Amino acid sequence: MSIASINPATNQTIREFEPLNKDAVIDAIEAADKAYQSWRETTFAERQRCLLKFADLLRADADEYARMITLDMGKRISESQYEIEYCAKIAEFYANGAERFLADQPMEVSDADAYIHYEPLGVLMGVMPWNFPFYQVVRFATPNIMAGNTVLVKHASNVPQCAAAIEELYSRCGLPEGVYTNLFIPSEFVEMIVADRRVQGVSLTGSEPAGAAVAALAGKNLKRSVLELGGNDPFIVLEDADLEKTVELAVKGRMVNAGQSCVASKRFIVVEAVAERFLEGFKKQLSALQMGDPMDEQTTLSPLSTESAAVKLQEQVQSSIDAGATVVIGGDRPDREGAYFNPTILTDVTPDMPTFDQELFGPVATVYIVKDEAEAIELANRSSYGLGGSVFTADVQRGRRVAEKIETGMVFINQPTKSQAELPFGGIKNSGYGRELSHLGILEFVNKKLIHLGKK
Repeated sequence: MSIASINPATNQTIREFEPLNKDAVIDAIEAADKAYQSWRETTFAERQRCLLKFADLLRADADEYARMITLDMGKRISESQYEIEYCAKIAEFYANGAERFLADQPMEVSDADAYIHYEPLGVLMGVMPWNFPFYQVVRFATPNIMAGNTVLVKHASNVPQCAAAIEELYSRCGLPEGVYTNLFIPSEFVEMIVADRRVQGVSLTGSEPAGAAVAALAGKNLKRSVLELGGNDPFIVLEDADLEKTVELAVKGRMVNAGQSCVASKRFIVVEAVAERFLEGFKKQLSALQMGDPMDEQTTLSPLSTESAAVKLQEQVQSSIDAGATVVIGGDRPDREGAYFNPTILTDVTPDMPTFDQELFGPVATVYIVKDEAEAIELANRSSYGLGGSVFTADVQRGRRVAEKIETGMVFINQPTKSQAELPFGGIKNSGYGRELSHLGILEFVNKKLIHLGKK
C-alpha cells in the first residue's frame, strides 16, 4: 500500500511512510485497551488539562500545521489556517463542557429515584478522510477522549504528514501512551480491528461504499458505529431572496475547499422568477476565481486533493455532458501542472443522467430552474443523500417552513451549510447516521446506564 504525501499542486512526492504489519496493529490494540483501563478512571479535570494544552499547542504552531495540510491535500493556505483554529476551538469546547454533558441525568419517575449515569465504552476505531485532515480527526477523537475512551485512527493514505503530526500533538499535550494511536495501515486491516473483542465501536467519515462496508463489519460484530458520508446538498433560492448576497454565498458554499466538502452546496435549485439573474451573477463570480498555488494568499481556487480525484471528476462531468447537460462555464481541466479543475456550472441535468444523484467532489455546480417553492422542495428531496441544505428568502418564517420540509440532517436559512462546535453535525438517508459535535457528539460512544435507587 502506498502511504505518501504528494503535493497536488505539482503532483510531486514529498514523503513516503511505511505501513504497519499485522503484529504491530495487534500490539496497538493491546496498548489502547491497557491505556483505557486507567484512562477511564481519570477525572474530568485531568482530561481537561490535556485537551486545553492540545489547543494551546495547535495555536502555537498553527502556521506549520496549516502548511502541512496544504502540502498534503492542496487546501488554500487561509482555509488551512482556519481549520487549525477551528480544531483548537473544538478541543476547548469539549474540554470545558464534557463534565456538564456527561453529568448524571435524573429521571422523572413517580414512585422511585433513578438516574442515567454515563460511562465510557473502551477502545474505539476511527476511519478518517483527507478533505479536512485535522478537523475530522479532532471532531472524532476529542469528545471520545474526554469521555474516557481511547482511540485508534486510520487516516487517509494521502495525508500522512497530518496524521503523524496529530498523534504527536496528542502525545505532547500529556495523554498517556495508548490513549490516541495513529495507524498507518491498509484498508483490509480495518476488519481485523473492528472484529477484535477489545474494540467497542467504529466511526467513519468518508464515501458511501466505505460507509456501507464499515457498517456491515460493525453489525456483524455487534459494535456501535457512526457514519458521516457524502452529501448532495440543495441550495434553494426563492424569488424574494437578496440575490446579490445569495450569489456571493452560493460561490462560498460551493467552492469551500475547492468544492471538496460533504456539506458543500452542490445542487442550486432556483425559482424561475430570479433564475436568469442568479445564473448570470453565479457565472460571473465563478469565472473570476484565480487558480494558482494554494500557498499563495492571492489564490482563490486550489487544486483537488489528488490527480486521481481530478480524473474521476472529469469522468463524472463528461458523462452528463454526453447525456445532454449544458455547460455554462468550465466542464474540463486547465492545461497546467497539478490536480486542477476549472470552475464549472452545468444546467439541464435530468434524473436519467448518472450525476443527477451523485456527489460531485470538486468545483462543479449543477443549477436547476423550478416553477415555485413546492417544486423546489420536491426536487431537493429527490436525492438518496440527506446531509445538509440551505434556503434563501427574505422571510425567515417562510424559510423555516421550507426547512422543516427538507429531508436532511441539517438546514441553514440564508447561509450555506456549515459546522460549529456547539451544533450537531450529521445526516440521514445515504449520508449516514449518528451525530458529531455539540453535546450529542460525546454521547454516541458512552454507556447510558440506568441506576435505580428504589422506591421513594
